[in-house]
Amino acid sequence: MRIGFIGLGNMGAPMAKNLVAAGHEVWGHDLHAPMPEGVHGAISAAGAAKDADVVITMLPNGAILRTVAGEAIPAMKTGAVLCDCSTVDVESARAVADAAAKAGVLAVDAPVSGGVGGAAAGTLTFMAGGSDAAFAIVRPLFDVMGQKAVHCGASGAGQAAKICNNMILGVTMIATCEAFALADKLGLDRQKMFDVVSTSSGYSWTMNAYCPAPGVGPKSPADNDYKPGFAAELMLKDLRLSQQAAKAADADTPMGELAALLYETFVETEGGRGMDFSAMLPRFEKRHRG
Repeated sequence: MRIGFIGLGNMGAPMAKNLVAAGHEVWGHDLHAPMPEGVHGAISAAGAAKDADVVITMLPNGAILRTVAGEAIPAMKTGAVLCDCSTVDVESARAVADAAAKAGVLAVDAPVSGGVGGAAAGTLTFMAGGSDAAFAIVRPLFDVMGQKAVHCGASGAGQAAKICNNMILGVTMIATCEAFALADKLGLDRQKMFDVVSTSSGYSWTMNAYCPAPGVGPKSPADNDYKPGFAAELMLKDLRLSQQAAKAADADTPMGELAALLYETFVETEGGRGMDFSAMLPRFEKRHRG
């Protein structure tokens, strides 16, 4: 396929490189990042989108997505697919899909899980919203860039799945870190704590696969001074999106709301920016009740 790729930062660049390696012709555009090897440079979003079978975007937020989509969609050919892999608010995803439909363009919202490592290795998980026809066109590209793609439903469903998943992730990481900090104060060895919880009802991904305690369980960012695999500020972004969605849907999400407030404090006033989201553990280690 001929692919336009807009947004070639830490995630977009390795995704585009994997598409080039698979034999696709990729035309890229980014205001700041350099073109990855093998990607043809375009001077504008419209230039990257022109004549493309699929245009992929990987952008910071919904406002930027709306702006880029407004530039790219008019340049796209009828029947092409705009596939947004950013994590944005559900309303922006649906607004872009509506704009695409009016222009005779198909749209898929397909946020990813797996981080920079998954982007480089081609092992991302895609959560996709859009029509069956649009998903079918983009599916072969998901197979190149990732290991799993789930068609979650109509436009906006991919973003909904990502937001709900990451709300669980944020809440669970906080609970895991709280439990380790409590175990420390109770004199319980961290390895013993892991051995029990990882095989009991407290089992979770944050405990078993991404343990926040250094030297316990599989290697994780905790073993690398909490250098981010998934930065705390990105978790804060996703938790804020979850609460924006919850407000719009009139959903009661008290744990998600509290998790957003805790990560907001950690990132904005406690030096957590630039650290992994599992660095909540040393935060709780230093705190006292009350």
